[in-house]
Amino acid sequence: MKRLRWLILSGMVGLLSLQQPVQAQQGESRYFPETGHTVSGEFLRFYESIPDATLVFGYPITEAFTTHHPPGLTVQYFQRARFELHPELPAGQQVTLTAVGSFLYAPGNASIHINSPGACRAFPNGYSTCYDFLAFYEAHGDARLFGYPISGFEILTDGRIVQYFERARFEWRPELPPGSNVILTDAGRLYFDKIGEDPARLNPTSPNAIIAARVLSLHPRVFVQQAVTAPTDTQTIYAVVRTQTAQPVEGASVLFRVRLADGERLFRSVTNRQGIAAVNDLHFNAQPPGFLVTVQILTEYAGLQSEATTSFRIWH
Repeated sequence: MKRLRWLILSGMVGLLSLQQPVQAQQGESRYFPETGHTVSGEFLRFYESIPDATLVFGYPITEAFTTHHPPGLTVQYFQRARFELHPELPAGQQVTLTAVGSFLYAPGNASIHINSPGACRAFPNGYSTCYDFLAFYEAHGDARLFGYPISGFEILTDGRIVQYFERARFEWRPELPPGSNVILTDAGRLYFDKIGEDPARLNPTSPNAIIAARVLSLHPRVFVQQAVTAPTDTQTIYAVVRTQTAQPVEGASVLFRVRLADGERLFRSVTNRQGIAAVNDLHFNAQPPGFLVTVQILTEYAGLQSEATTSFRIWH
């Protein structure tokens, strides 16, 4: 049986070159010499949509990659943030920010009590932010970028005054010029270190190397082991992801969306060195005869996205 499956897979991969490729969303890239990393596709569009992105996010400190935290998610780290790519969300909303502040916050520091309602803004979770922190918050992103405050004003062991937000940490720096006393902690880098990402991803890359190896578009294919199944049966689904030059893409995130008669099922996987990902032994029961099960895959890699669709028929 294993040999039969391998022969089927090999034959189908060979046939893929005969099919018309699915057009990927192609994005421009921008190289940041300050840190030696590139931002592309949806991540770049989101970054450049923020007027003061360098102030809020800092520079990229990794390339986009598929993380294990959580598995199968495409992310890119910046000095003060982590971007996440969610292709299952509507267009224009697919990039979200990791709650780095919530992850880093540990209660227990000395706090400063402020009783000045006219200089503060209260939030639904019971916390407030005040004075220059409030001015910075409202001027540079508000809840959309920073989330709600999750602490009061706290004093760290080194004497710094900080306040934690869901996606950031604000610091008060009295030694800086007036109007520049509030800065953001490099929470993206702290998060990177604390969850144990591979330090090699921080290594800068040269723009020439990026151009030579750049993946400009994704060309995925999806196919099933059985074109026709029984109402109660098992199916295996394969996805193959290749570049514009037909090279396999290792590490691409693949979201499988299987629409059965009794509802939709979602599966995540990551392509191997051959550019292949699979959903093995998909079990289903009592599907109506004649029903057409559709399978859609959403692939993402380095800020690029593409999709492909196939189907199989339920029979008697």
